Amino acid sequence: MTDTGIQVWFGTKPIAQTDVQAWETKRAAKQLRSLGAPVSAGDLTVLRKALLDTKIRIGRDAIEQKLAREVAVSDRVTGALARWSGRRRRLSQVEIFVPGAKADQLPTWYAEHTDADDEASFLEACPDHHLFRTVEGRGQEVWETTGGSPFASRFSIDLTDSEGLITPIDPSYPIQMAGAARLNDGRVLGGIRHQLRDETDGARVLLTVEFPWLIGPAMPAAHRWHLACEFTTWLEAAAHV
Repeated sequence: MTDTGIQVWFGTKPIAQTDVQAWETKRAAKQLRSLGAPVSAGDLTVLRKALLDTKIRIGRDAIEQKLAREVAVSDRVTGALARWSGRRRRLSQVEIFVPGAKADQLPTWYAEHTDADDEASFLEACPDHHLFRTVEGRGQEVWETTGGSPFASRFSIDLTDSEGLITPIDPSYPIQMAGAARLNDGRVLGGIRHQLRDETDGARVLLTVEFPWLIGPAMPAAHRWHLACEFTTWLEAAAHV
């Protein structure tokens, strides 16, 4: 894949785009093997398409059945950790700069594809995305492997519901994408506050995911690679609509 000029930071540490792509390549190969599909030869573009085609061919129902046991374990563990953590949270944060982009492009693109239940656009963004679907009254239901977790997890995000978030709004970022992450029973696990602003030659994005405090520091740190992968893909797609 070619260098798009997108810049990524984990805190103050710059992360090369080639390193994000290397992480995606490794995870895509692992997910293809887990689905019983051959690992395609070729560059990341080929690998990404092969994984998306495999997930679409298998279908939502089969993927849901395959991951049901993992998700059941995750529901119990993360639900307990959220309850015991209360309002204490661990943060996973990534900063991204997209040259030539506008800050309002991503929220608009995301809302349009969510409303259309365009699962392919969400699955393609990260190998660890397993299932996305729009659910009436609950926003978007997501099944993914989060950070360095050994299990797939399930949660819902509604960008009109930011109950329980602890991350404050930064007034220098006028555009917000924020929502609580909930289990199926309505319990709040954490959530997201993604903040965007225009700059002279592009758009800057500050991504924040809140995890229950008792989950420990390792998973939020590992999840930065997941965030960098999915959001560089979505930001690039939104900027080229």
